[in-house]
Amino acid sequence: MCGRFAQRKPIQDILERFNILDPEEVLFEPRYNIAPTQYSPVVIIENDQRILRLMKWGLVPFWSKDSKTGYKMINARSEGIETKPSFKNPLKKRRCLVITDGFYEWHRIDKKNKVPYFTTLKDHKPFAFAGIWDRWEKGDEPIETFTIITTGANKLIETIHNRMPVILHEKDESRWLDPELQDYAKIKPLLKPFPSKEMDMHQVSKIVNSPKNDVPECVVPINN
Repeated sequence: MCGRFAQRKPIQDILERFNILDPEEVLFEPRYNIAPTQYSPVVIIENDQRILRLMKWGLVPFWSKDSKTGYKMINARSEGIETKPSFKNPLKKRRCLVITDGFYEWHRIDKKNKVPYFTTLKDHKPFAFAGIWDRWEKGDEPIETFTIITTGANKLIETIHNRMPVILHEKDESRWLDPELQDYAKIKPLLKPFPSKEMDMHQVSKIVNSPKNDVPECVVPINN
C-alpha cells in the first residue's frame, strides 16, 4: 500500500517537470509527511491542458452518500480495479498524476514494532504515482478527491512490504492522463512495479509515524 509520501520540490520545478503552463494559482509548501485526508497536488487534463490542482487524499465516489468513504479508499489495488464500482468510472475518465518525490513504507518486525523506510528515485527528481480522482457534490461544497493505485512490490520494496504504489515512467504520463484513452487493455500494462534498479531506499526515524510531524527530519537516513 501507500500510506504516506512527500513532495518537497519548489512549485517551479513541478511546473517544468510536468509541463504545466497554467498552475491555476495553486500554492503549496514543501511537504515531508503527507497523510490521508490531507490535500496534495495532482495533475489532471482539463480542456486539453495539463492542470495542477490540490485534491484531498482518499477517494469519495460521486455517488457516495457521504464523504466519510474517503478514509477507506486512500489506495486502489490494480488487480481487478476495472471492475470495482468505486474505481471503474474514474479509471476511464478521471486519471491523474499524484506528484511526489518519495514515499514511506513500514517493515513489520513483530506485532509491536514497525520500522519506517523512505524510497526515492535514484536521481531524486519528482515523479508521479498513477492515480484516479472524482468529484463529490452532495455536500455544502464540491470535494475533489484522489486515490493512489498500488501493485505488487518490486525486489527492492519486497524486502520490507508486499505492495507498492504504481510509479509511472515520464514517457507514460501523457498516455495515463489521456481522457480519450478509455480502453482498459491499453492502460493496464502501465500498472506494474517500477524497476528496482532506478530506486533508492533508506530507513528513517519513527517520527514519521505521526502525521503531526511534517518536518525535514522525517526523510533523513538513520543508522540501522
